[in-house]
Amino acid sequence: MVRTDPSSPLIATPAAPAAELPDRLVELAETLISTWGSWAPTLTPDASRMAFISDRRGTPELWVQEVGSLTEPGQAPPPRLITLSADPVVAVRWSPDEQWLACAVATGGGVRTQVWVVRPDGTQARRLAGSATEHAVLGPWTRSGHRLVITFPGPGSADHGSAAQDSADHGSAEPESGEPNGAHSRCVLIDPVSGVSQTLATGELIDVLDLSRDERYVLLRDGERGAQFCVMLDREHDVSYRMLPYPDTGSTDLGKFRPSPPGERHPLTVYFVSDAGRPRRELIAQGVADGGERGPAGTLARRDDAELELLDADAQGRLLSLVWNVAGASEVELLDTATGQRRLVSGLPGFPGSDCVVSDCVLSRDGSSAMLCVEGPASPRALWRLDTATLSITRVSDRPAAAMPALVTPTLERFVAHDGLPLTGWLYRAVGGRPGPAMLSLHGGPEAQERPVFSPQHQLMAAAGVTVFAPNVRGSSGYGHAFVHADDRYGRYDAIADVASCVGFLTDSGLADPAQVAVTGRSYGGYLTLAAMVKYPELFAAGVDICGMSDLLRFYRDTEPWIAAAAVSKYGHPEHDASLLKALSPLSGAASIAAPLLVVHGELDTNVPIGQALDIVRALQDLGRPVEYLQLAGEGHEYRRADSRLSLMEAMASFLVRHLS
Repeated sequence: MVRTDPSSPLIATPAAPAAELPDRLVELAETLISTWGSWAPTLTPDASRMAFISDRRGTPELWVQEVGSLTEPGQAPPPRLITLSADPVVAVRWSPDEQWLACAVATGGGVRTQVWVVRPDGTQARRLAGSATEHAVLGPWTRSGHRLVITFPGPGSADHGSAAQDSADHGSAEPESGEPNGAHSRCVLIDPVSGVSQTLATGELIDVLDLSRDERYVLLRDGERGAQFCVMLDREHDVSYRMLPYPDTGSTDLGKFRPSPPGERHPLTVYFVSDAGRPRRELIAQGVADGGERGPAGTLARRDDAELELLDADAQGRLLSLVWNVAGASEVELLDTATGQRRLVSGLPGFPGSDCVVSDCVLSRDGSSAMLCVEGPASPRALWRLDTATLSITRVSDRPAAAMPALVTPTLERFVAHDGLPLTGWLYRAVGGRPGPAMLSLHGGPEAQERPVFSPQHQLMAAAGVTVFAPNVRGSSGYGHAFVHADDRYGRYDAIADVASCVGFLTDSGLADPAQVAVTGRSYGGYLTLAAMVKYPELFAAGVDICGMSDLLRFYRDTEPWIAAAAVSKYGHPEHDASLLKALSPLSGAASIAAPLLVVHGELDTNVPIGQALDIVRALQDLGRPVEYLQLAGEGHEYRRADSRLSLMEAMASFLVRHLS
C-alpha cells in the first residue's frame, strides 16, 4: 500500500486551466458562483430585527437587518455587516435579552470552530472559546440570555462507555470512573461579559440540545452516528434520567423544553425530532414533572411519506413549526399544541410540495411570525417572513443584482437497485440529443441527501452538455431509519453496488451513452467514487474525487478524534473491523482504477485529511495511470470561499468535457 508524506511534492499532471472551457461556460461559472445567498436567520424576541449569514462578498459573513413590519420586499432597509474575523461565519444565535450575537467561526476555514460574541451594533467583538488547536461548538443561549452553552469535544474512544450513559445509569452528571475529564466532551455555560464558565456535563460524544427556562434541567444527546440517545440532567439534584424509548437508539436531531399545553399532567414537555424506536423521524412529546417524573414518549406528528426535519416552538409552547422532508422537497406545517390542529403553509411560488427546500424555520417568541430560509434549483438561499395568522409570506432578504440565466429544473426519478431496493435521484437533463455524456454526482455523509437545491456545479455541467444524475443510494437520509442504516459496516458493499445500479438506470433509460459516463462525489461521495471505480472500472470514462477517503484505517488514525469516535457505527471499528476496513479502502484496489481521475482536496482539511488525497494520487502515479490533482489553498472540508468554488467548478468541467467528448 502506497503512502505519501503530505509535505512531499506530487508529479501528477495539474488540473487543466479554465482556458480549455468555451467562453460561455467560463462566464456561466462566474455568474453562478457570484450568485450569493442568505441563510441561518435568528430573531430578536420581538422579531423586529434578524441576524443572518450571507456570502454576498465572497465568503460567509455576519449581517444584521431590520425586518419589523415589512409588507413588501422593497421596503427592506439594507443589511449591515458585522465584522468578527477573516474566517467564515458558520452559525449565529441572537441572545434572548437582545444584548449579544453568538457566532461560530470556522478556524482558518477548516473543520474546527471558534465561538465569538459581539454586540448587535458591531462593538465588543471577542472570541470566547476555540483556537487553531481547540474545537469549540456553539450551543444554545439560556432563556434569560445571560449565559451561553459551549461544548468542547473530547478525543473520544470506541473502547469505553459513555459518561452520559454512566450518568443515566448511576445518577451522576460526571463520569463514574476515575478517567480524567479530558477524555470526554465537556459542555459548559459561559457568561459573555465576565468570561466565567461553569461545567454542565461531561460525556464521550455529548452536546446540549436545550435548557429549561429556570436552567434546572439540561437535555443532553450522546452516542455515535445514528445510534444516539438522550438523557435529562436535573442540576438541582445532580441526577440524570433516560428519555425517549430507551434502550432504542436512532438519530435525534432536536429537542426543546416548553411549558405543557393546558390540562396536561406534567407542567413541562420535551419535544423531540427523532427516529429512535420508530421507522421515520417524527415529532415526539414527553412530559416532565418535578422530581424527574417522565411521562411516556408519545408521537405528536408523523407522516408515512415524509420525515420530520426541523422543529421550532414559540416561548410558551403554544405553536410549533414543522418542516417535513418529502423525497427531498420541503413542506411546512404549523401545529397548535392545545388543539392538535395542523395547518399546511403555502403561498411561496413553487412552494410547498414542489422542488424547493426549506433549510431554516425560526419562530418568533410570541409565535406571530416565522423566518424561513428557502432555496430551489434556480434560486439561491433567501429569507422569507411568514405571518402565522394569515399564512402570507414576504421576501425580506435582498437578492443579487445580476440576472439569473436560464437554468435546468431537475426531475425526481425512481428506479431499483441490484437487490430490488427502491432508489431515487435528481436528474438534470443536458440540452441536446441523447444518449450522450452523463455524470453521476454522489453526495457526502453518507447520511446526507441529494435535494433540489441551488447547485452551480450541476447547472454548469448540464450547460456543458453533460446530463447530471444525483442519486440517493442506501445510507442517505430522508427515507427512514432502515434505509439510512442499510449501508452500515458490511452494508457498504451494497452501497457501492448501488452506484452500478445508477449507471444501469442511465444507460437502460437511454439517458447516457455507456461509453461516456463519469462518476463524481465529495467527502463520502468522493470515497464512493473511488470505491466504484475500483469495483466497476469498466463502467466509467472518468472520475472526480473531491475530499474523499481512500484509506479507511488511515482516516480513523488521522481525522479529528471526535469524528472518528462517532463514525464507528457507520464504517466499523478500526481495530475489531480492521480487515473489513482494509478491504473497503479504495487504496487497496488502486490497480483496478483505469479511467482518468481528478482528485481535489483542501489543504486544511482535518475531517478527511489531505493524506487521503495524496495517497491515491501517488498510487496512481506509480501505476502509470492518468491522474490530475487540484489542491485548494486555505480551505478545509467545506469550500466556503467563492474563488475556491470557482476553481473547482472550472477544473472539474474542463476535465470532464475533455474525457467525455
